[in-house]
Amino acid sequence: MYKNVSQLIDQAKHMPLHRVILENEMQLSEMTEKEVYDRLEKHYDTMVSAATRAIMQPLEMAGNFIKGQSFKQGKYASSNPLGGEYINNIMTMALSCCEVNASMGRICAAPTAGSCGILPAVLIETARKLDSTRKEVLNALLVASGFGAIFISNATVSGAEGGCQAECGVAAAIAAAAAVYLYGGTPKMCANAVGIALMNCMGLICDPVAGLVQLPCSFRNAGQAANAVCAADLALAGQTTVIPVDEIIEAMYKVGKKLPIELKETSLGGLATTPTAKKLEKKVNKISIFNQG
Repeated sequence: MYKNVSQLIDQAKHMPLHRVILENEMQLSEMTEKEVYDRLEKHYDTMVSAATRAIMQPLEMAGNFIKGQSFKQGKYASSNPLGGEYINNIMTMALSCCEVNASMGRICAAPTAGSCGILPAVLIETARKLDSTRKEVLNALLVASGFGAIFISNATVSGAEGGCQAECGVAAAIAAAAAVYLYGGTPKMCANAVGIALMNCMGLICDPVAGLVQLPCSFRNAGQAANAVCAADLALAGQTTVIPVDEIIEAMYKVGKKLPIELKETSLGGLATTPTAKKLEKKVNKISIFNQG
């Protein structure tokens, strides 16, 4: 059993990182190894479906703030994009997941619905880039879940409690760990990737326009997916966090606690209170009232 990143990495000296997490999961859930992997398969299939569904067909949603974002990014991704095809494919899939979520489709909260596009996009496209096997992908997903569980136990993944750093930030952190593991990085590199990704978005607020999980959520999914890749590359290059990862997680949690309520998913601050956002909110509310009537 492990309670923090330090303990997890220490135990990984004796067996593969994914195996440490697997043994821990089997002990806690009382599931067999097959049952754990069957559940991982189910979650991954859901991720793939959400990450690809809106690429070719824009989806309808309340307000339609982000309708067609994935289609637009996917088209650009195939036209010699500035940031390269790999990172643009990741952003395209992250946006697709957000569209599916906003249209009330089925997604995998990873760790939340508001951050549902980051881990799937990074995992799917990195696996394609590296020609990873299905089992390698599931092992990387297991690694992401292991770090995610540490955040849940020692901090928060709730935007209402810790701001978007606790949603998209944590999603970026666990996606970075998964990418490093897929690449063949060490457990310490995975941990450093987690810490670096979290450093990069410390203090990120949660300010959904009109109270909908669309803006700026979709762009933050795309942006934090890129952050995950950045953190993974930095860690694979041998960069270290200097500050222990468990201390970074604790710092994130404390920052979240200090954020005013207006900046924690209430739509009372940030972008949600801009003049244009307030107009959009009135428009959405009118449509909602009309539909109910």
